[in-house]
Amino acid sequence: MSERTASHPVPLGQVTTHCPYCALQCGTKLRATGADDGPDAAPVTVEPDDFPVNEGGLCQKGWTAPAVLRAPDRLRAPLLRDAAAQLVATSWERALDTVAARLREVRAAHGPDAVAVFGGGGLTNEKAYLLGKFARLALGTSQIDYNGRFCMSSAAAAGTAAFGLDRGLPFPVADLGQAEVILLAGANPAETMPPLMRHLRRADRMIVIDPRRTPTAERAALHLAPAPGTDLALALGMLHIAVTEGLYDREAVERRTAGFEAAWRHAAAWWPERVERVTGVPVSRQREAVRMLAGARRAYVLTGRGAEQHSKGTETVGAFINLALALGLPGRPGSGYGCLTGQGNGQGGREHGQKADQLPGYRSITDPGDRAHVARAWGVAPERLPGPGRSAFELLDALGTNGGPRALLVFGSNPVVSAPASARVARRLADLDLLVVADFVPSETARLADVVLPVLQWAEEEGTLTNLEGRVLRRRRAVPPPPEARSDLTVLRELAVRLGEPADRYPDEPRLVFEELRRVSRGGKADYSGITYARLDAGEALYWPCPQSPEDPGDPAHPGTPRMFLDGFAHPDGRARFQEVDHREPADTLDDDFPLWATTGRLLAHYQSGSQTRRVPELVRAAPEPIVEIHPDTAARAGVEEGGLAWVRSARGRVTARVRLVPTLRTDTVFLPFHYPGDGRANLVTGTALDPRSRMPEFKVSAVRVEPAGPGAAGEDTGP
Repeated sequence: MSERTASHPVPLGQVTTHCPYCALQCGTKLRATGADDGPDAAPVTVEPDDFPVNEGGLCQKGWTAPAVLRAPDRLRAPLLRDAAAQLVATSWERALDTVAARLREVRAAHGPDAVAVFGGGGLTNEKAYLLGKFARLALGTSQIDYNGRFCMSSAAAAGTAAFGLDRGLPFPVADLGQAEVILLAGANPAETMPPLMRHLRRADRMIVIDPRRTPTAERAALHLAPAPGTDLALALGMLHIAVTEGLYDREAVERRTAGFEAAWRHAAAWWPERVERVTGVPVSRQREAVRMLAGARRAYVLTGRGAEQHSKGTETVGAFINLALALGLPGRPGSGYGCLTGQGNGQGGREHGQKADQLPGYRSITDPGDRAHVARAWGVAPERLPGPGRSAFELLDALGTNGGPRALLVFGSNPVVSAPASARVARRLADLDLLVVADFVPSETARLADVVLPVLQWAEEEGTLTNLEGRVLRRRRAVPPPPEARSDLTVLRELAVRLGEPADRYPDEPRLVFEELRRVSRGGKADYSGITYARLDAGEALYWPCPQSPEDPGDPAHPGTPRMFLDGFAHPDGRARFQEVDHREPADTLDDDFPLWATTGRLLAHYQSGSQTRRVPELVRAAPEPIVEIHPDTAARAGVEEGGLAWVRSARGRVTARVRLVPTLRTDTVFLPFHYPGDGRANLVTGTALDPRSRMPEFKVSAVRVEPAGPGAAGEDTGP
């Protein structure tokens, strides 16, 4: 097994932990190789662990993760914007005193909901939990949401409706390696989570649904390339074929589900030829895909962002779940449905309270019983808990407006790059009376802040995360942080005390926060009460729900639930629910001004908004600048050439990107990666349409045109 390091240091110790990036949470071994805290030091080397998810493999992001620990511009002291509008170093006392004083001013003038909190899907469970508690008690605001709303919220809404419970994969990742057929709808793990391909390659055959011929599609037995925004029609058509050709599992549908007839009334109208006209997928390929799935003894349907990031994302995922239910896959050993969650703690991040409509344990903020349980655990009256607030984009879009929040605290997110209509969001941030950002690098959002607070990175802290299979994992400290950096937990505690809260309500020791999280989650859908640091440190594989023993509350030895739904689904009657869904067009429409669909996504070398990976020289060399992928014929009509600069325009804004010709791409589609800042932000062209149930923005279908960039385009900027 190889090891990556930039020099030849002497190992001082080894810590087993997990990668800081995607929801696979690959196991890693970090070796501390020196105590020097200088920016040019190389104190950590990394090698993969034989964790079941990655089985001794890592992607290039994981291999290079230690480089971010010594990024040259690592934040090492609090920053405060001075009278000359410059961010200058200051003391922690002054920074926190300033934040607390200005928060009190805003609340006094405009009320508690004038202060908002925006969290992140990379925060540990402990941070997500304490952030939600801080927002609702110390600030008294309902205005809290997080960037996971941009990632997996549609799958969460669809999974909850269908199964009564949302867990990304209700089975271990390793089960996928035993499959005969796997359908991937809108997922490209060969680039977004490469170690997962170790399992997928063991499956006999893969079916990939994606408008692009991605590296994942290249490895598939069957690639279906629907027009962007038509996945829902394709899923309806596949259910139609399954039923009309007698390929569905009638016994499983009758015994384990409800609502089939209502769902079928919609799918009955989507005969294969109609689906071909709408999606462009040939009838023969539709039939082949359904027959492959139906003929397999062990089969899985998996969805990703391509199916979810639409104004009808919940319905689209619901349609694929309907197909899986009709084939009898969920709850059958060796088969099932799952969502490939994206962010490192995307699963745990939404379970413990940083989402607008949820309380810890995946409890509902509008349910009186759930509110009473959490309030009792926190030692307050239920009336003190605010109700649900705005969803992520709605919160950001209301900033600085009449009746909207006047102050915002951002933890673990970079919405200037990651939010839709990002130029508009940047303007909203600039309109605030106070913007506070806690981060470890000066992200594009941090550069707009009034106060920047330097916090810890992954290898400098302790905590837990929950990966895409619902397995709770230990993050372990390998190196000391810079002397002036503090944990997010300490920041929240110090601010809460300054706002008049009792200090003991906000522990800043991760183990103590997790003990509280366990108690508060007890009895909830996401029950962590049987999970302890001691059990995790002993190497136990613990998947939620993992309740304490009801016979002996002092005994947390429940084995956890690696495979869900084998004995019934989480609805009161134990049955899964088919969803009534039907296809509809995206918010944008193509016309003479904007004749192409732009779809966004990720590249192998970068992660999310790129604030970490764009600081790793090796990754920057692999993908140095924004690109637009376009078919050669489409490029010729637009007057752009390979390697030239192009403008991609929508009704919202304009992206500048380097042209990359891709002959396998649909001629009506261009692709933009969303990792880059400035005028390379893909989200300059994305719109504000939201899914009515999940509040997911429509990232995947924006009407655009492509044209040659004008003189000096590379130096222009349409935002921060």
